[in-house]
Amino acid sequence: MDINDFRSLTTVLGLLCFLGIVGWAYSRNSKKGFDEAANLPFADDDDSVPGHDTRHR
Repeated sequence: MDINDFRSLTTVLGLLCFLGIVGWAYSRNSKKGFDEAANLPFADDDDSVPGHDTRHR
């Protein structure tokens, strides 16, 4: 096994990892969590944080 075999193996493993991540990201099971995370900036939860003063000085 020479360095070119190692490089080829690394490339194939990297491609498989990439395809696995893409498949996970676009799966139906992940959609709910991603939708919740996408709406977090619009959540109005400033009142639920104790000690958080929303008045401007």
